[in-house]
Amino acid sequence: MCSMEKETLKIGLAQFAPVWMDRAKTLEKALGYAGEAADAGCELVVLGGEAAIGGYPYWLELTGGAQFNSPLQKEIFAEYSRQAVCIERGDLDAARTLARARRIAIYAGIVEKPAARGESLYASLVFIDRDGEIRSVHRKLVPTYEERLVWGHGDGAGLRVHALDAFTVGGLNCWENWNPLARAALYGQGEDFHICVFPGGVHNVEVTRFIAWEARSYCASVCCVMRKEDFPADTPHLERILENAPAVLSTGGTCLAGPDGEWLIAPVGTEEKLLTFTLDHRRVREERQNLDVAGHYTRPDVLRLTVNRERQQIVELRD
Repeated sequence: MCSMEKETLKIGLAQFAPVWMDRAKTLEKALGYAGEAADAGCELVVLGGEAAIGGYPYWLELTGGAQFNSPLQKEIFAEYSRQAVCIERGDLDAARTLARARRIAIYAGIVEKPAARGESLYASLVFIDRDGEIRSVHRKLVPTYEERLVWGHGDGAGLRVHALDAFTVGGLNCWENWNPLARAALYGQGEDFHICVFPGGVHNVEVTRFIAWEARSYCASVCCVMRKEDFPADTPHLERILENAPAVLSTGGTCLAGPDGEWLIAPVGTEEKLLTFTLDHRRVREERQNLDVAGHYTRPDVLRLTVNRERQQIVELRD
């Protein structure tokens, strides 16, 4: 921070249960939290966890998702693909309009279906600025375990940070927050507020304190809640999905840690709610007095990271 920007940033962290496999209703619910955050004076809101809009693929481990050429798996996937977010089609236009009208930046986890990539889906984290412009779409680099059955591998195009007053914000999806090089790619761009999005699970979010302590940054993890009763009645093969499902599939865990690694908001359980907090950039500077992992504690003459931020595509058209 070189100039005299405002030193604080009020944030909102929205933990809720998506309307599973219903893009429009989930987006409507998410934007309700965005409006609530704007009413509370927030300048940035994170809307749910990983794949909140579109839905986490819970069915895979519950219905034999690895069975090849299964009619059941095909039918569920077909609907899952239909409910994914196509940015080029304008599926996020309502979020963009709200961001612009209320002057609030938005991070949202989505299941993305690019217009030009057939039926390949991605777990993506989207940043919309306060002018309503989509500034980055980060596709999860490597889906975790059974997620690879429905999500493709992402690329480095979305490994970007964004200035919000005194702060520089960035984020990653779920277990890629444990990827040291992905974190370093954001640290090296000046990130001092890191956002993790998880499908929901208190067991995952200990990484929040680790990242905050390592980077001397604020770090938030934002999660979803999902209970058996949250599945819509018209979900394809609902009885089969719920047959072996636990009562709670995503246990929440939304939380916030300060630049010293201590909890500012301890992990919240299965409650649907908006959490707010005002970040103070002075705390970042205080903790980086003795450790700055992208500044005075680096040795670029010895160790250096190269990041390819080209959007990967199979066809390059030249007319």
